[in-house]
Amino acid sequence: MRHEVRVRHIVDADWDGITELEARAYTGLGLSEGRAALESRMRASPDTCFVLDIGPRLAGYLLALPYAEHQYPDLRSTEAAGAAPVTRNLHLHDVVIAEDLRHRGLARHLVEHLMETARAHGYERISLIAVGGSDTFWSARGFTAREDEAAPAGYGPGAVYMHRAVPGDVALAGASPQTSHSRREVG
Repeated sequence: MRHEVRVRHIVDADWDGITELEARAYTGLGLSEGRAALESRMRASPDTCFVLDIGPRLAGYLLALPYAEHQYPDLRSTEAAGAAPVTRNLHLHDVVIAEDLRHRGLARHLVEHLMETARAHGYERISLIAVGGSDTFWSARGFTAREDEAAPAGYGPGAVYMHRAVPGDVALAGASPQTSHSRREVG
């Protein structure tokens, strides 16, 4: 059976599902943040935070927010309310796909959507912290480790700060910078 895959902005009704996905992905690593922190990160930059639906199911999410290079969210606290920092760097804080849907290109689909959004909003770089051995995944997507960057405190053993330039020619089928979602089908 084929289902439409849709990337869209987060709405209030998504938070129970997002919180459940986040807890399943990060509790075992000791990195689960909880709902209040996740919501605060989305409120800091709602235009760069998305969910991924497959048919009627919330299948994943991505949270990204502006942070100056070499800076990143503290997992023990929420984002401060107020104006976002002026920076050309977008920090990809979190991307999670439901366990039974991994290895189908869905995380890549979310990241491609983020790249298009970042380009449309004038960001030049995207940073992230790879946890749980995910630096191999991120390296395959063009991210490189910052040799001059110490392991990020509070993100677990082996955490790696990584970055990449936002490509100027990102192309997504069915999406443009003016749309709020992108679509494709999986079976």
